[in-house]
Order: sequence, then structure tokens, then C-alpha cells
Amino acid sequence: MNKKPGTSSGQTMGLWMSTALVSGNMIGSGIFLLPSALALYGGISIIGWLFSTVGAILLAVVFSRLSRLVKGVGGPYIYARSSFGDFAGFLVAWGYWISIWSGNAAISVAAIGYLSYFCPAIAGNYFLSGLLAVSAIWLFTWINTLGIRKVGFVQLITTLLKIIPLIAIAIFGFFYFDPDNFKPFNLSGEPAFSAIGRTAALTLWAFLGLESVTIPSDKIKDPERTIPRATIIGTSLVAFIYISSIVAVMGIISPQLLANSAAPFADAAKSIWNSWAGYAISGGAVIACFGALNGWTLLQGQIPMAAAKNNIFPKIFRKTSKKNIPIYGLVISSILATVLIFMNYTRGLVEMFTFIIMMATFATLLPYLLSTASELVIYYRNQKKYNQKQLIGKSIISILAFLFSIWAVVSLGLEIIGLGLLLLLAGVPFYLWLKKGFLSGNKNKS
Repeated sequence: MNKKPGTSSGQTMGLWMSTALVSGNMIGSGIFLLPSALALYGGISIIGWLFSTVGAILLAVVFSRLSRLVKGVGGPYIYARSSFGDFAGFLVAWGYWISIWSGNAAISVAAIGYLSYFCPAIAGNYFLSGLLAVSAIWLFTWINTLGIRKVGFVQLITTLLKIIPLIAIAIFGFFYFDPDNFKPFNLSGEPAFSAIGRTAALTLWAFLGLESVTIPSDKIKDPERTIPRATIIGTSLVAFIYISSIVAVMGIISPQLLANSAAPFADAAKSIWNSWAGYAISGGAVIACFGALNGWTLLQGQIPMAAAKNNIFPKIFRKTSKKNIPIYGLVISSILATVLIFMNYTRGLVEMFTFIIMMATFATLLPYLLSTASELVIYYRNQKKYNQKQLIGKSIISILAFLFSIWAVVSLGLEIIGLGLLLLLAGVPFYLWLKKGFLSGNKNKS
């Protein structure tokens, strides 16, 4: 019997590894360092979490449906290109690629923040912390050259290990909960709607990655069933863990102390038990960040490779190793993440983390916007396949996810939007150059 392409069990990931890729990419730096970034807003940030949770679930539904509607490797990139053409596909691939390597910089920074719990001198030495963050990036770049099954195995193990400390804090933290830590409810001094929008935009970072399993679809076993199930299961599980554990941490540590903590979950564990618990949670947090870094490093080679195969990214990104790994995409992306860290290391860990995740979030929201719009276009083009009730029901979720993405973009603020637009526009000359054939070597191909 002939096997379908990409279904060899030795070269693909099943439901559990796929779910681990989704949840593992989300449960990383976001949940473990965000409490410090949100402390300036106070209890009102919980409402921001609820908004981003609803938005994340809507987006998860959209991506799970798109995985059935559009076949191909590249996730958001292939969805946008199928509905809006090459230029939209390029913008999504370019923006998403920026979000991945910049996000990897943020994840590695968060990992070093928790590593500083074991060696406090790290947090005070900005150059050393930057150097360690860069070392982590290159370690997982190397791991990702070893093959997809090894990446999936590392992802499964680190996901299981990272969930344990979060659940422990969520369960036991409420016994040490201090309601006064949520007074006043809005510490920011901003209008409530503005504060909620800002915190929702920040917390959305923790959900980025819900679409992860749609990208290497050729490496997923039985993708038509596995991808939607892994996306929904992974996102729902992560949403529950996030809200319960983050409320517990904010209830344990005062906002003033939380704002200056480089390892908030470890400090919360130390308050509940003693110093050994702080070390245990810090170790779990480092593993969590490394697990997320492992999964995102996988994707930083897949997106540009998919675009390069369609001649809208430089052809160097389509080159693979003997193990079918896009080695040049991995290396180039890690070089850019390295540059970003050393350009911002003087900010300090928490401030550097906050700045980078806001930029990465903006770069990801464009793919989300175009993906949700793509689903609406697909339904419009194929409306004869659905009755009116089905069409309305499916469209409502897409529209809500689209509106949520727009709201999240606006909430990021003018500085981040301006910088993000500059980064996106910087890619346009490359696209025009490629379309003329100077880099792709395929002048006549579209």
C-alpha cells in the first residue's frame, strides 16, 4: 500500500505532540514574566486577560477551520495567499517571520530572568544576561537541526514539566490570597477602557502560537483531524491554566514588589512555602521558556521556507538539510534575534521583555487579521455549499475574531504600531525585487 506524503510515523507528529506544540509554544515566557509587566495596571489586568482569552479561543476556532478549508504548508501565510494573492501572502510571511524571531528574543530573555533567581548577579549585569539569552537561542537552533521527531519529543517533555509548577501555584496560591493587592483596581491612572485594551494587548502575547500546528502541516500525522483537535485542546487548556495561576500570583505578591520581580512565579512560591520552592518554580519556568523557544525555533524556519517555495521569499530559505530541515532559515532568524537582544540589553530584563513582546504581538496580529478575513472570503466564494444558517453562524465567529484583532492592534499604542509598520514596509522592496526575479531566479513565475 502506498503511504500518503508526510504520514510516515517516523517523520510526523501525532495528536499529543501536536497539542504539545500548540500549548508548549504558548506556555513560555508570556505566563512566567507577564505578571511583572502587568503589575503597573493592577487588578484591572484580569479583565484584559478575559478579553484576550475570548479572542484567543475565537482565533483558535478560525485556524482549526482554515486548516480544513485550505491545504498546504505555512499556516497564516498560505491562508492569506490563497484568498488575497502573493502580496498579502508576502506581508503575512514577512510579519509573522519578524514576530517569530523577535518573540524568540523575548522568550530567551524571560528564561534568563528566571535563571537569575539561582544567580542574582545575572539580573544586574545587562551584558551577561544578554549573552546568556543569545546562547539559549543558538542552543535550540542546533537542536532544531536534528530532525522533527527530536523537536517534537523535546516539546512534549518540556510541556509536561512546565504545566506542573503553574498548576501548583494556581491550587495552593489561593490559600495565601490577599484581596488588598487588587486595591485600587486600576493602578495605571489611565481610563478603564484604555487600561483594559493595553493589558489585553500585552496578555495576547501569551496566546500567540495557537496557530502553531497549522504551519508544519506536512509533518503532522492525519492533519485534517489532528490539527483542529490539537488547536482547540491546546488553546482551551492553556486559557484555564493562565487565568487561574495569574490571579493567584497577583493575589500573593503586592503590585509594588511584583513590578520589580524578574521571577514572579518563583517569588510567589517562596512566599507560600520557602526558598526551596522558589528554586523549584524557577527551574520549571526556565524549562517552560526553553520548551517554547524550542517550538518557535522550529517555526522560524518553516514560514520563510513556505514563502520561498512560492518565490516570494529569497530562494536561500527553501534550502533544506538531509533531514529536510530549513537550515538557512533557522540560522538567519537566530542571527536577527541575536542582534535584537544586543540592541536592547541595556533596558534591563523586564523592560526589554515588555518592549520586545509588544513588537512581536503587532507583527503577529497582521497574519491574524488576514487569516480571519481569508476565511470570510472563502465562505463568500463557496456560499452555494452552505445554507444561510450555516453561513451566518460561521461568519459571526470570523467577524468577531477579526474585530478582536483590530482592537488588539489599536491597543498596542502609537510607538509600537509605528515601529511595526516600518518593519513591515521594509519588506516591500524585497518583495518587488523578488517579483522581478533578481533573487528568486524565476522571473516568469508569479
